[in-house]
Amino acid sequence: MAMNPMEQFEVRPIVPLHIGPYDVSFTNQSLFMCIVVAAVTLFLTFAMSGRRLVPSRTQSMAELSYEFVAGMIRSTAGDKGLVFFPFVFAIFMFVLFSNFLGLIPGAFTVTSQIIVTFALTALVMLTVVVVGFAKHGFKFLMLFVPKAPWYLLPLLVPIEVISFLTRLVSLSVRLFANMLAGHTMLAVFASFVVALGAAGGILSALSITPMFMIIFIVTLELLVAFLQAYVFSVLTCIYLNEALHLHEHH
Repeated sequence: MAMNPMEQFEVRPIVPLHIGPYDVSFTNQSLFMCIVVAAVTLFLTFAMSGRRLVPSRTQSMAELSYEFVAGMIRSTAGDKGLVFFPFVFAIFMFVLFSNFLGLIPGAFTVTSQIIVTFALTALVMLTVVVVGFAKHGFKFLMLFVPKAPWYLLPLLVPIEVISFLTRLVSLSVRLFANMLAGHTMLAVFASFVVALGAAGGILSALSITPMFMIIFIVTLELLVAFLQAYVFSVLTCIYLNEALHLHEHH
């Protein structure tokens, strides 16, 4: 039977549960989200438990991640944006660990599910809207009014509104699509290795070619896993900067 490269993304119930017409089962997706949260918590707790003057490797990694996110926020939203450090740091670590753990054979890639990435994006955009109205009141709506001649505003304002709303799609689909594509490609090349190896003869020797491709793709996926966590977090910072510094947006 041929290997189905999309099977790895199938959400399966572990503890079936229904509340009325709603399916609220505890699934493999739910399990791995819990594993990701537990892994991040254990890593940071263990890394910072000693707090040595000369940091250990794990402490250095934890401090490096802290400084990396703090520097990202300062460069995009300024020092005032550091108030959102816990929020951005939590998102960055969750996406990063989800991406990395998904590369372990047999693991479930949480960020390959559009519902997960869309929920993260919706949380980010809701935070932006709440912060914008809390800081500026109804002046926050000026975010959608660019500096342009008044007769162009009837055209430009709807474009700005649509552009703001499409962030829900672009931010979530970017992360979801990259994770989905990379893992699908790995599964396809793995099926080539199995098929050629089972064919026998000279074809078995040819199976080494897709094996090298798998090694290359895994290396590339490690880079993509980090870059996607970075891109998601830095765009979060940029959107929060718009809510904090409304009049500097344009």
